[in-house]
Amino acid sequence: MGNSVAYPVLRTADPAEAYEKARHLRGLLATRYAQVYVGAELRTVEDLRRMVRLIPDAFYDHAGMREDPATGEPLDFDADVRTATDAELAAELPLDFVHTELPDGVDGEDFVRAVGSGPASLQWEGCWPDEPELGSYGSPKYDAVQLVLNSDACDWDRQVTGVHTLYVHVTKWGDPGRAERLAAAIGGAVLGEPERG
Repeated sequence: MGNSVAYPVLRTADPAEAYEKARHLRGLLATRYAQVYVGAELRTVEDLRRMVRLIPDAFYDHAGMREDPATGEPLDFDADVRTATDAELAAELPLDFVHTELPDGVDGEDFVRAVGSGPASLQWEGCWPDEPELGSYGSPKYDAVQLVLNSDACDWDRQVTGVHTLYVHVTKWGDPGRAERLAAAIGGAVLGEPERG
């Protein structure tokens, strides 16, 4: 997607509310791409098992770099998450996957319910409508709606359990007026400074 500017427009403790507001915003995109991109950090075996049932073919990997204590060489995660024992998986946690397409037949709401306490993200890409009278134009390369679960950062690298943040992504230069209008459409407001998407 590149480096869009992302504006936080809602923070809530209720993931269902955040998801519904995200769906509303997605409906405001003039062009909506079919793919939904997801990623998550999984901290428990139970979280991992739930996610593997939804997204079995994701590329699961260590969340962060791991090194062999004897050689200092990077350690790869090579277990099959579908067949590994709970004990084998527990030794590898936390695991994550990033920028994976949600499989056909799996709804974003299913993903939200499957996320445990680790940070996660759903992103719907598209293009906001042109508003020439306001000097605001859609940007198909950068426009999106993103729901970040258990984090208050659009790159979801900072865990804040129970805080769910909704972002609107706009051009790489930013468009605070559009962000304010989109926030108002869901009864929200732009919350703080924009972030790099």
